Amino acid sequence: MKKKITIIGSGFSSLSAACYLAKSGYQVNIYEKNSSPGGRARQLEKDGFTFDIGPSWYWMPDVFERFFNDFGKSVDDYYELERLDPGYQVYFGKNDSIYIGDHLEKIYNVFEGVEKGSAQKLKKFIRKASDNYKIAMNDLVYRPGISPLELITPETIKKLGYFFSNIKKEVTNEFKNPKLIQILQFPVLFLGAKPADTPAFYNFMNFADFGLGTWHPKNGMYSIVEAMVSLAKSLGVKIFLNSPVNKILLEKNKAIGIKIKNEIILSDIILSGADYHHTETLIPANFRAYSEAYWDKKVFAPSSLLFYIGIDKKVKNVSHHTLFFDVNFDSHASAIYDNAKWPDEPLFYANFPSISDPNMAPEGKETCFLLIPIAPGLEDSESLRKKYFDIVFNRLEKLTGQQLRNDILFKESFCVNDFISAYNSYKGNAYGMANTLFQTAFLRPKLKSKKVKNLFFSGQLTVPGPGVPPALISGKLVAGLIEKN
Repeated sequence: MKKKITIIGSGFSSLSAACYLAKSGYQVNIYEKNSSPGGRARQLEKDGFTFDIGPSWYWMPDVFERFFNDFGKSVDDYYELERLDPGYQVYFGKNDSIYIGDHLEKIYNVFEGVEKGSAQKLKKFIRKASDNYKIAMNDLVYRPGISPLELITPETIKKLGYFFSNIKKEVTNEFKNPKLIQILQFPVLFLGAKPADTPAFYNFMNFADFGLGTWHPKNGMYSIVEAMVSLAKSLGVKIFLNSPVNKILLEKNKAIGIKIKNEIILSDIILSGADYHHTETLIPANFRAYSEAYWDKKVFAPSSLLFYIGIDKKVKNVSHHTLFFDVNFDSHASAIYDNAKWPDEPLFYANFPSISDPNMAPEGKETCFLLIPIAPGLEDSESLRKKYFDIVFNRLEKLTGQQLRNDILFKESFCVNDFISAYNSYKGNAYGMANTLFQTAFLRPKLKSKKVKNLFFSGQLTVPGPGVPPALISGKLVAGLIEKN
């Protein structure tokens, strides 16, 4: 008889784990609290406009391909990918922006035009980043975070210095122009910490950015969720929506099932891809592996204030992904990590997917998604949302030289309170736990509970860390541990 596995949540790590476990012969049921699968990767459809509510960047395409290849499939079997050119655009002031193209030669030329001699420096920098990427993929990220010995390989020993240096130091040692420095520091935002607190080894994200490129799945990031759901169901996985789990049932120190409303569902193994902190509140305090003090001391990646806007015309002078770095990068980072507060002058990111994908907006109109990274746990109110919308939308209009406010058809927002209510997210964080030196690999929360038998975890608070590709990997890692259990 097949062992029965219950999975809490249907985010990328849960769907990934479900596929691997079903392939190995387990009976897998997923229980999702919301009305659609995908966890944070949900989609909003309104009046012909389509928004990816959560993740909007498709980086590291090799990880997605590797996932589907594990099941004898390919990305092409499920969705269509386009490499974006430019990958993204960065604004530093009015009529002052830099385009990051779809090939390294284009990017070298752009750097050289900004800072003489920087093309050769960037080639050297990217060669190192490429080496680190290969080591990360081959030697590190597909390890389950059980032991520090996982980090010790002939290749990683050669790179030891990179773990004790930091991104900011490595970048500023080579480049002097503040615009180029900000562009090279930008990818670590996906890792959730300040460049000065992120080990230099993570410059492999610069290779993921410049070398592997920025892609867009047709019809949006939710195409990935639909693909994984389709694969999971083909393997026999069952997904139950509108099913919030309110208790994990224990027998002594062993997980035996879950409770949804008044229904008890027994299981051989419980895997939670939901928020790790929240999941542990579903069991008695004496069985929790991590205390409230533990979580409170951890460095969390930002939360976000998000706006989803339907615009009644095409927007000029922007790209699919557009970053607005016209204010002080370090000041905003400090407001997130050093002295948690709403930033005085926020950096922000704008996503216009309908520029590349006409399916995502009615003809002649534009889908606009704005994101302001903020510290988790901040006060969240309608007045603050309005204040910051006005700040960033005014800058969007000013920097791109156009008036758009009178063309707004509708606007919806999502912030700290929504991350908590929709995803049970700790302090309303958006991206999980940062990848700082002391929150890397075996130093992150464990995939397997240290106190409860047959209870496992996956997702952005455990290994390998925040982001969609790491979530796919996390699912594979935890499935491997369960199979060995």
